[in-house]
Amino acid sequence: MAALFTVPVVAALLPATAAAAQGAEPKPVVVAAADSKSEQRAVENFWTEAKMEAAKPLDAPAASVQRFASGAAAFLDLPDAKPASVRPTLTAEAAAGEPAAASATSDGAPWKGGGAVVTTSGRVFFTVASGSSAGKNASCSGNAVTSANKSVVITAGHCVRLGGAFHKNWVFVPAYDNGQRPYGTWVATTLLTTPQWSRSEDMNHDVAAAVVAPLDGEYLTDVVGGQGIAFNQPRGRQMYAFGFPAAAPYNGSTLTYCSGRVFDDFLLSDDLGLNCDMTGGSSGGPWFSSFNEKTGAGLLNSVNSFKYNFASFWMFGPYFGGEAQALYNTAQRTALT
Repeated sequence: MAALFTVPVVAALLPATAAAAQGAEPKPVVVAAADSKSEQRAVENFWTEAKMEAAKPLDAPAASVQRFASGAAAFLDLPDAKPASVRPTLTAEAAAGEPAAASATSDGAPWKGGGAVVTTSGRVFFTVASGSSAGKNASCSGNAVTSANKSVVITAGHCVRLGGAFHKNWVFVPAYDNGQRPYGTWVATTLLTTPQWSRSEDMNHDVAAAVVAPLDGEYLTDVVGGQGIAFNQPRGRQMYAFGFPAAAPYNGSTLTYCSGRVFDDFLLSDDLGLNCDMTGGSSGGPWFSSFNEKTGAGLLNSVNSFKYNFASFWMFGPYFGGEAQALYNTAQRTALT
């Protein structure tokens, strides 16, 4: 279970680069994962219930100035960018949801409201390919979103790539519950992240996507539904964050949520902040604006990313601007194999 990054306050912001200040939009970094039928079968068979239950948190890399290199430039990423959003795709069950007993301000409670988020969110499992944790099985959280190819999962950058290499054996398990996989195991054919995360693990761009292969002839969002997604939105809005935290006091099998009005990080990053007690394993879990508690659907607008070591009661997630939008667009245009 991939631990959230815990970041000591040891760095200062670097000046904006000329490219960032001019609103350059580098292309996402894209790599093939299990892109053949034989590879997909091998990855699916690799993940036994025992291996999923035994997955351990990753060791977070050491903080450095470079980890927040673009913070000073983030407001300038795309000065002419316009707000954009894609509506959720609900299953019939989610569309007929019941009102949820949810709180507008939660620091971390089990989600008991039902709705689309129960099936669109899930755990991500993978084998770390580089660094001190190489060869270890680990997990994060992720969420299925509406997309042209009906096959896109959004998660955090460190949940697909860390220490200079993309993870292996990458799968998404919607509605994971103590080893049970009610909607199956979806194997990634393609992994994508932002160039900033790939190049220097810049926390301001800790976002990624996976394109998953069809399962038993069906596409992901046809089976579990897809959340909406939004970019270049106003800050300071009411948001709901979800994930499958696995470090104590959580166990990795309970969909947990935090909610409240987000604030801008006033320390090192350009991220959004939220009062939230979720722990390791929740990395990559979705943050929603315009969240409907009855249907459990909203617009995915950030993901669980990191915490400062002195403030475990705050969670931070990257602002979804032009880079996140380019990532999503590339993922939804990716052909399935």
